[in-house]
Amino acid sequence: MTDPLGQSQVIPYLQGITKAGYDIFLLSCEKKRVFGQNKAAVEKLLTGYSIKWIPISYTKNPPVLSTLLDIAKLRKAAKKIHREYKIDMVHTRPGVPALVGLWMKRTMGIKFLNDIREFYADSRVEGGMWNTKVPVYKMIYNFFKRKEEEAVEKSDGIVCLTYAAQEIIQQWPGYKKEIPLEVIPCSVDLELFDPAGINAVEKEALKKELNIGSDDFIVSYLGSIGGWYLTDELMQFCKILSDRLPATKLLFISPHRHDQIIIAATKYGISADKVITKKATRKEVPKLLSLSDYSVFFIKPCYSKLSSSPTKHGEIMAMGIPLITNSGVGDVETIVEKYDSGIVIQEFNGEEFAAAAGKVASGIGFKAERIRQGAKEFYSLESAVKKYITIYDSILRQ
Repeated sequence: MTDPLGQSQVIPYLQGITKAGYDIFLLSCEKKRVFGQNKAAVEKLLTGYSIKWIPISYTKNPPVLSTLLDIAKLRKAAKKIHREYKIDMVHTRPGVPALVGLWMKRTMGIKFLNDIREFYADSRVEGGMWNTKVPVYKMIYNFFKRKEEEAVEKSDGIVCLTYAAQEIIQQWPGYKKEIPLEVIPCSVDLELFDPAGINAVEKEALKKELNIGSDDFIVSYLGSIGGWYLTDELMQFCKILSDRLPATKLLFISPHRHDQIIIAATKYGISADKVITKKATRKEVPKLLSLSDYSVFFIKPCYSKLSSSPTKHGEIMAMGIPLITNSGVGDVETIVEKYDSGIVIQEFNGEEFAAAAGKVASGIGFKAERIRQGAKEFYSLESAVKKYITIYDSILRQ
């Protein structure tokens, strides 16, 4: 919960669910350094809500054995919670939490809500974390694939992030049509990410601080680079766009690796004076995004990413900013097309990049109001909470 996604994509949902009369016990693994920094902030967020937080320490090393240790700690804590409070349902994400959830259903006889926020085993392989050519990782992959099937078969309810994932899950052998299934994409705080809330004077001061001129064309990137996010392809496209539209500057709103961003840009012929890097708190992000003419991100398109709902997509849309992105990731392409909110690249090649850059340079029109309305319709926190309450009620109040 002390990581950013815990505070933006877990706690707000739980806050809303408690308003429907549910008492929540929030069991989480926390990294020592971040826990020390953010513990008080999380406790403040939970104050006034019927949420009891039980944090335990996350074990990183050694590989595999550390995971077994965390499972043991989670089981012990879960058993204690149930002994004291007689809980009715366990709600987990995939991977290790789902293993604990299945164990709780089997040993405690409680309901199990399977929140499939990613295709866990495949994401570990496709993300390069598990090399299945190594026998031990092949064994681990097969184990988690079996548990993925078991979790679907034993679920009393299922949540996933995308309609693309829903179609896949409904084809799995263990899926039962009578079990409730809700699609709940990663939501956005529409009050925080609101262009109307940006102070014009502060915005101009920020432009001056970042050396952004009135004629500059700002293309932003939000979040960390690397991993699933394709930095080389991004820089290749930005070089083509910069050549086509010389006023282009790149604004990276990133927490770290600023030197690597400059190195990657230089590698593809983008001069350092065209690249702006800025670390920001969550509250500062909307103001920085508001400087954008476009935003861009490319994500590795693969099977596991069909289950992915990039948090940054809703935040960018909420600010009314058109997006340049790629197909093959969750419902992103469908959303962009439905709300006329940007440009989707089908292949990572010069021809596709040039065509997209040509559209940007030609001044193709996107309406900020329409884009923000799309965020309200698809990514609203209020809608997400209502869907969670619906599935909680379906499981527990039949």
